[in-house]
Amino acid sequence: MQETILRANGLTKRYGESIAVDDLSFEIRQGETFSLLGPNGAGKSTTIGMLCCLLEPTSGDAMIAGQSILSNPQAVKEAIGFVPQDLALYQSLNARQNLAFWGAMYGMRGSELNKRMDEVLEQVNLLDRAKDRVETYSGGMKRRLNIAVGLLHRPKLLFMDEPTVGIDPQSRRRILDMVQELIGAGMTVLYTTHYMEEAEELSDRVGIIDHGKLIALGTQSELRQLVGEHDRMLLSFESGAETVGLATAFQAIDGVLNATATEGGVIVSVANSAEMLPHLLTVSGNHNRSLRAIEISEPNLESVFLHLTGRALRE
Repeated sequence: MQETILRANGLTKRYGESIAVDDLSFEIRQGETFSLLGPNGAGKSTTIGMLCCLLEPTSGDAMIAGQSILSNPQAVKEAIGFVPQDLALYQSLNARQNLAFWGAMYGMRGSELNKRMDEVLEQVNLLDRAKDRVETYSGGMKRRLNIAVGLLHRPKLLFMDEPTVGIDPQSRRRILDMVQELIGAGMTVLYTTHYMEEAEELSDRVGIIDHGKLIALGTQSELRQLVGEHDRMLLSFESGAETVGLATAFQAIDGVLNATATEGGVIVSVANSAEMLPHLLTVSGNHNRSLRAIEISEPNLESVFLHLTGRALRE
């Protein structure tokens, strides 16, 4: 059985009366990719901040590579790599200068550091731009250099906090491919995201977090079993259409398991989409709603979140 490299026990972070993270407990095994999936403001970055010893927990503790984040934060920092959501780069320096600075922070020097800088720059496909100032880089290139910084000292565990936020689709794809390569090489990764498809693509296990609480944890197969073998239907209506009343009407149809209004549409969970579609269309017509599109999908992490919270992941 794989060794446990991270064990969080009751991590809690309060700011006055506000609870950002609420009694969080989970484990990550060596070589595993574990995703924390949840909407913005769910507590993902606060959790990462505590695990990286940047924020002190109000209560609870975590052991990383056998060391406590409370009693031995320096040893924890030496064992982990951190790719923050906000870029930790000096814009007026080039890539090698940035890496040299952060390498020195880890006590790396001379030929060891030079060799490692070349390795990580090649790993993130920036070796040919190593002497260019970071301010000349695209957003995607900066994100890739940010990853190189996190990898520089060969960490045992890599934290990646929303690494694809704010970049174009092509750059996002390159970063996801890069993460896949790291996973394939055996890197242990804790990955936070609010993109359901990223968690589905990358993760061995997923923890779903909302309002600071871990509301579900397991493999994707285990999480989908929470919903059952149900179809998910997204019905989109004309711009500006009121959908709350329509969702209530859908919910009253025999055979509809759940109906949730979103902006411009309704997400419906049913056992048999083909059987239920005529009934949904009839109710839509009775409410004078003009249907624009219908998407039907099998259970996924979005439907799990909807099932557990009663709302869509990105609301």
